[in-house]
Amino acid sequence: MRTNSPTYPVKSFWRSEHYWKLSAFLTTSIICLPVLAVLYLAAFPDDNIWVHLSETVLPAYIKSTLILMLGVGCLSTALGIGAAWLISHYSFPGKRFFTWALLLPFAMPAYVIAYVYTDFLEYAGPLQSMLREIFGWQSSRDYYFPEVRSMGGAIILMSLTLYPYIYMLARAAFLQQSVSLYYAARSLGSNSFGFFFRVSLPIARPAIVVGLSLVLMETLNDFGTVDYFAIQTLTAGLYDTWLNMSNLGGAAQIATVMMLAVVFLIMMERKSRDQQQSFSSKTQSRPLPTQHLTGKKAFFATLLASTPIVFGFLIPVIILSDYSIHYFDKSWNTQFFTYAFNSFSLSFSAAFITLVIACILAYTKRLDNSKFTRSMTQVSSLGYAIPGAVLAIGVIIPLAGFDNWLDNIARSHFGFSTGLLLSGSIAALLFAYTVRFLAVATGAIDSSLEKVTPSMDMASRSLGKSSLTTLIRIHLPIIKPGALTAMLVVFVDCMKELPATLILRPFNFETLATHVYQFASDELIEQCALSALVIVIVGIIPVILLSRSINRT
Repeated sequence: MRTNSPTYPVKSFWRSEHYWKLSAFLTTSIICLPVLAVLYLAAFPDDNIWVHLSETVLPAYIKSTLILMLGVGCLSTALGIGAAWLISHYSFPGKRFFTWALLLPFAMPAYVIAYVYTDFLEYAGPLQSMLREIFGWQSSRDYYFPEVRSMGGAIILMSLTLYPYIYMLARAAFLQQSVSLYYAARSLGSNSFGFFFRVSLPIARPAIVVGLSLVLMETLNDFGTVDYFAIQTLTAGLYDTWLNMSNLGGAAQIATVMMLAVVFLIMMERKSRDQQQSFSSKTQSRPLPTQHLTGKKAFFATLLASTPIVFGFLIPVIILSDYSIHYFDKSWNTQFFTYAFNSFSLSFSAAFITLVIACILAYTKRLDNSKFTRSMTQVSSLGYAIPGAVLAIGVIIPLAGFDNWLDNIARSHFGFSTGLLLSGSIAALLFAYTVRFLAVATGAIDSSLEKVTPSMDMASRSLGKSSLTTLIRIHLPIIKPGALTAMLVVFVDCMKELPATLILRPFNFETLATHVYQFASDELIEQCALSALVIVIVGIIPVILLSRSINRT
């Protein structure tokens, strides 16, 4: 009896795989355009002012940037490691609450907390006014009060919002450490502090360095805080050279210096990640024992854990809420709804586009896990490390070039002007957001696809289904939670993005972030408090997701 054995559409399967690789290659090439555009313009500027910059303002920009990064890095590391060790190895009242609440400052954009504290602590602010009334002081000469608009103020306020990067990675590293190391150290006479400095901290060092590199990248990317505090960093210098001096080539040269700093941070992060494999414990039978604190020790532990939450989240939220209530009539208007609609629609569109591209890249890697495909995925993820100001320059150059080329063709052949179709439009913003946050979505999709057994691909292939059908009908329903999480995180990041939005937004187009920046720059933080509060509330969503992911570690 003759039986018909099933035929496998191997040829069509591999042909479709080539289409996936081609799509991933084209996508990666487009994503790389901003970086290549910046490098090209820096090397061949229309008006070369590099010598002038290097002899005048560039050393001051670099010095201020290094001081800011050093200060924020040190303070964020101290806060993050201290909070992570306290939560991981000690038991005290409120520990369960502090476990996730220490991530709340992550929802507070640095520029928002800078605006709030400046308004609250300045000479005409509520705090100093109350102190003068209580003690009878007549002027600022009668007492000393630290200046919040200073390098020290910027370091403290930015650290309060950035330390969660180090806290969540350090805490995850502490929780993954083997209990056998603890008992071995104790058997050799080491106390808790000795175990922390000699054993636990060196093991967690690679994870801490990864968090520190993220902190430093965010510090380099910040514009709202340094502009408001008049600190001349590389980012502020880039804006000044481009917008005030009208020299795009000089701005591109400053952007190249910033990208060199980013490359150094990425190399540091990659080296630490490679070292993490040799330091990490392969097995862990049970969690490390915690020390129960009582009395004064418990009180001080609670006080230490609550300090960054109070100053980094609670006080700013209370101030913003108070301003929102008192100025509700001025804030709750058609403009607010317009700005909110612009922010939500723009962020949702960017999140959806980013998710689609991330699925293409991650699924191509699943079909063909070659070195070339992996390299494309890594290169396409570098946009997250590029500061928003640098990215804005890189986006505007190719889009403006395309607009000019198309306009010349329309003028010469058809007698009309096409104008600016891409540059200075929503398309430019969407392009910048996609490049900037593609790494977030790709990482989430890639990790979700890794949990799908390869047998499902083989089963779909044996039934004659194409790779696209397999992705839509089988993989997407399985990875739906991870995909929605990735889309949500990108959505929130787009809501908070300020540097690229300020430069690339269309004329008379405002988002909640740019609205807050414009009003705060005019010393009208009270009238934009509602917009700032909405940004903070939306930012709490990834905090909840991060807390859940750490608890599952």
